[in-house]
Amino acid sequence: MTLVIGTDEAGYGPNLGPLVVAATAWRVAADAADAERVLATAVAEAVADHDGPLWADSKRIYRGGDGFAALERGALVALALAAGGLPRSWPALAAALLCERDEAPGPPEAARLASMALPTDADADACLALTARIGPRLSSGSVSLVAVRCRIVQPAAFNALLDAGLNKSDILSRITLELAAELAADDGEPMLLWCDRHGGRRRYAPLLARHFAEPLVRVVEETASRSAYELPATACRVEFDVGGESRAPVAVASVTAKYVRELSMRAFNTHWSALDSSLAPTAGYPVDAARWRREATPSVTAAGIPWDAVWRRA
Repeated sequence: MTLVIGTDEAGYGPNLGPLVVAATAWRVAADAADAERVLATAVAEAVADHDGPLWADSKRIYRGGDGFAALERGALVALALAAGGLPRSWPALAAALLCERDEAPGPPEAARLASMALPTDADADACLALTARIGPRLSSGSVSLVAVRCRIVQPAAFNALLDAGLNKSDILSRITLELAAELAADDGEPMLLWCDRHGGRRRYAPLLARHFAEPLVRVVEETASRSAYELPATACRVEFDVGGESRAPVAVASVTAKYVRELSMRAFNTHWSALDSSLAPTAGYPVDAARWRREATPSVTAAGIPWDAVWRRA
């Protein structure tokens, strides 16, 4: 058996809303050398009759506000496969994904999130039917999706990490590897860890040594497209790849992270537009975030909310 973990993020670039990092863990009845082939074949056969991509780079599925139902469907089907049920509210989703580590008291829009019912756009019965069809197909291909997890880093926590001396890439790498280490098997089972590249970072060996308590990290390659390592003590191979979403474990992480981020931004925009109906919604990316900050300043000031709880500084 081999444990395969895939990770990805959503919200690395924006100034508004959270950074969300997600990870998925898959168990494959194959040795490490064959696990990628077995997993890819099983997933392809399991979703072969689905109309459009169920799991892919979230940017392929959700573009400029279109395709949210498809994004939600992919995220909820994956979570149902791993957790055995479909969350019907934001609190249930956060509990299933183990997102509770976010700082208290939470972002200004926390009450909006707490009252959010799910699914918002996808059909729940269709998601359950799809889960019931895909699960046995994966099993017959010697594959199971065993966990989907995420971490939500709200602006206040993000800014605190900056103040502690980390840069943006450091924050992403730290959260990603903490999440992966929690999912890693502790029984010596071979493991593959696949991550999308973290910004422009090429060198990850010191981070891997720290987060996996690994005395030796062997560098396989560090190129413009891939950084790969072997951790002999834990029988683990780690890869950071440009375009890593071509692999299903990373794709599912991508879809999950984007889904959680988009739900967060819905709550964000609903909260602030209730205070100022003339305030246009934002996706939080730098140019429009600057517009939003100018227009929202009176509302933020009147609410007594410090900007560090709203605006990510990098």
